[in-house]
Amino acid sequence: MNNRRSFFRKSMGVAGALSLSGIASRARAEDVSDALLALNKKTPALSATDEELWARMSQAYTVSPNIINLNNGGVSPQPKVVQDAVDRYYHLSNEAPTYYMWQILDKGREPVRRKLADLAGVGNDEIAINRNATESLATVTWGLTMAKGDEIIMTRQDYPNMIQAWKQKEMRDGIKIKWLNFELPIENDEQIIRAFVDATTTKTKAWHITHMINWTGQILPVKKLCEEARKRNIISIVDGAHTFAHMDFKLTDFNPDYYGTSLHKWLCAPFGTGMLYVKKENIGALWPLFPNDKPQSTDIRKFETLGTRSFAPEQAIGQAVDFHNAIGSKRKEERLRYLKNYWVEKVKANSRVKINVSLKPEYSCALGNFSIDGLDPETIATRLFTEFQIHAVSIKWENISGVRITPHVYTTTKDLDRFVEAVLKIAAS
Repeated sequence: MNNRRSFFRKSMGVAGALSLSGIASRARAEDVSDALLALNKKTPALSATDEELWARMSQAYTVSPNIINLNNGGVSPQPKVVQDAVDRYYHLSNEAPTYYMWQILDKGREPVRRKLADLAGVGNDEIAINRNATESLATVTWGLTMAKGDEIIMTRQDYPNMIQAWKQKEMRDGIKIKWLNFELPIENDEQIIRAFVDATTTKTKAWHITHMINWTGQILPVKKLCEEARKRNIISIVDGAHTFAHMDFKLTDFNPDYYGTSLHKWLCAPFGTGMLYVKKENIGALWPLFPNDKPQSTDIRKFETLGTRSFAPEQAIGQAVDFHNAIGSKRKEERLRYLKNYWVEKVKANSRVKINVSLKPEYSCALGNFSIDGLDPETIATRLFTEFQIHAVSIKWENISGVRITPHVYTTTKDLDRFVEAVLKIAAS
């Protein structure tokens, strides 16, 4: 326990990483580290409801005290220890850029790769570090060899950047997109699986599977879908932008062929960091988006030929993984789901409020979506901010109309009480 206490205090920056002055810095760091230790003594289910400990732990972040940020699903803030790591690596780079960037920091990618691989539950030689889920999944879209007439199945509820990439491939290469269109929420695995299977033909080469629909938080049965794809010798491409470091799983749990995610969402890594997983036997045949001199190599590093970029955010991913592990994946998932259920249970009693996400744990976690009868989502989001200083995002997409709410681990139930009060006032007016 003393070793764990020492680790937490060091990782939270007692020696200056919180960059407050003197005693205040040490007191804040020790309060956070002690809160993390206390959380780790409890089961994930029990720790989820310990408001005092989570309130103390939230001090690791530097979020605005004047705005309640409930759009963490877009980009999440970084804990201070991650921010300071970015600063440290950035200033180091500026001392002698070509030396420190290429000869020192570039070699630091391997320890970061190992940490991400451990968190994902896969081999070091299957993880590439890039800038976001769009880039990682675009690598798959453009790297797969597909012939004219080959089909991919995806849904109208998938993320726009993924949709546009496949539409361009359809225009350029003559492949065909087979569209599914869901009415959400869905609480039936078989309904989702059957939709993919029924759309499959002898020309189907790939299924694009969004693990969690970003608009509402709907979780798709990704394990079953990947299993069904394998039975049919179909490629499984999983968009995990909203599930990695959000939910407790390993990629081996569902064994996709390809998986892409953004690390600046639920992992709270630096802005513009992402990860691509490619099953080892698929690496050689996948063409890189930015080729090196061996584009058909079986080395996962061929997908990291980005040219000059800032090494600071990439290197600070390691601190984000450490912070995530200090909380624990299952503990984090339970807290995030608890926060979603907390506000939903309070607002759904109002007859004008409609909840657009399931409350069953297998179909949702932190993300939620609601609407108010007779009010446009943009109107609701605007009033939340202008009248109550609550930041959320309005959603109008295929079969979806509502306001998305995404708390994070630094969000307290007091914050959500203010949000609930605001929603009920808007609904009453």
